[in-house]
Amino acid sequence: MTIPLSCVGADGAFLYGIHQPDYRVTNLRPPREPYSLGRTTSQQLVDNRSNFPNGDLRVAEADWIFEIPNAFPFRGRTFITRSWADAAAGDPRRISLAPREKVSLAKTLAKTGVADALYQHLPRPLLLALATCSTDPTDLTRLAQQSCEFIFAGETPIGLCFSDDRSGKFQPLIKDHPLFEAVANNPHTPDPYKIAMVIRPGAQGGSEIVGEWLNQPSGSHAYEYLRRNSYIAGGHYAANMAEDAIRYDIASLSGDDLRGLRHLYYQRTFVRLAEQLGLTPPATARLLDEAELESLRQTILKLIQQNDFPPEKPYPATLWGWNFGFDYAPSHYRLHASHQQIHQQYAMIPGEIGLYRGGMTEAVGTMVAYSCGDQIAAWIREYQRLGHGDFFVNYRRAIAGNRRMDGRRDLSADLVVWADRQVMLFVPKGQTSAWELQLMTLPDSAGRVPGNVVECGPEVRRSLDTALLKAQQALAGLGARMVSTIEYPKRLGRSEGPVQALLYAFLPRLPEAPGAFSEAQLRWINGHYPEDFAAACRNALGL
Repeated sequence: MTIPLSCVGADGAFLYGIHQPDYRVTNLRPPREPYSLGRTTSQQLVDNRSNFPNGDLRVAEADWIFEIPNAFPFRGRTFITRSWADAAAGDPRRISLAPREKVSLAKTLAKTGVADALYQHLPRPLLLALATCSTDPTDLTRLAQQSCEFIFAGETPIGLCFSDDRSGKFQPLIKDHPLFEAVANNPHTPDPYKIAMVIRPGAQGGSEIVGEWLNQPSGSHAYEYLRRNSYIAGGHYAANMAEDAIRYDIASLSGDDLRGLRHLYYQRTFVRLAEQLGLTPPATARLLDEAELESLRQTILKLIQQNDFPPEKPYPATLWGWNFGFDYAPSHYRLHASHQQIHQQYAMIPGEIGLYRGGMTEAVGTMVAYSCGDQIAAWIREYQRLGHGDFFVNYRRAIAGNRRMDGRRDLSADLVVWADRQVMLFVPKGQTSAWELQLMTLPDSAGRVPGNVVECGPEVRRSLDTALLKAQQALAGLGARMVSTIEYPKRLGRSEGPVQALLYAFLPRLPEAPGAFSEAQLRWINGHYPEDFAAACRNALGL
């Protein structure tokens, strides 16, 4: 039997390979004497003779390695060392990160009698390290004041000092940009400083607010910003929590907050599509309510299904993503999102764009605009062409009938973290980013599977929003502090070929897996079985 490109077999079972290393190594090194490495506490000599063996080597019965093709071949393969995974099996508590340590330079200075003037003389790498790692508001207040100039009302910052500019483009007087970013994005920085530095609309520039979610009873409040001249053409939007609803960690994020952020995404998507179809939105200058949003969605969906859409082929696609978490290395490498404040980004991708060959004046044709969901569409068509059937049907069957790779029957084989009738949150058999989770839509009673948010009715949208929050809560519960989330959508209107479910991937960035040559090859190295990670996530959610 030949293993296909995907771990999802035609019979609805997961497939994978096992490396069982047993090999010889020809020694090509000339003889040499060992060196001393030191001594034990009992004065026994320790040397490096084991590093310089004589003769050829035999590596017999080395660690087995599981090689798991990703469900989607364009995402590479996962490699699990058996001994590492066996050590973690059955003890989900081992799959976690330690909480952030408490750090306070102010208390250290007070204990040692060193003057507070030391803050002014720390080397910049140490300033950045303190700004990102300190948990003491006293440290962060002092560093904030070193990074820029504030306007105060008493001892409370109420704004920034700006440079005078006759053109009207005022710039904040920031003395140290990396330090400014690091302090402003530390959750322990006092809120008045965070508000003045980055959260109050306008503090980070002139991006227009074109949407707003406000639920006063729950204290939920979010703005929708237009990001002009973005790398995403035609309208790139960001939904950010407002200055009176500061959310820097998952524990403070409520279901209503996430529903609001997602409502702004659904609303902007449906309104943009309506405008492309020549429809008039139900209202302007206010938030559309759920009934208006759903009525507009159904009208759009009907017109798309009737092919009453602008003539471009292929159809447009949605784009949605979320970078949660921020970190700045002392070496000036920014390690994740541009800011810690919880936010989401979204846009619409056109079907086709002009194709050029040298210069910018005359197009020689068209090219399909990039959408990550197209890679899934191409794979499931190839999967069907190879005679394996409907990919997502088999994927669901494989998840439901999953069996552990280590053959143990005393431990859970369940990959599902949380599910309802509309969606399923689960651990993929071949994880990337070590702690990856996936979320996908499920068939309705008529067998229809939503492939993009335009095909998702109110119940499905609510389930997606709930599962998105649970995924982040599970990962945060295990200690993850940086997570990227990607939506893989079907293009609008595309109905030919196999069914494509709407899929989300949650990709945590872990401290000891920053990404290097293995990851650049799409070789993902894991130290646990996926079933044990699913158990750890359920434990984190109390399920």
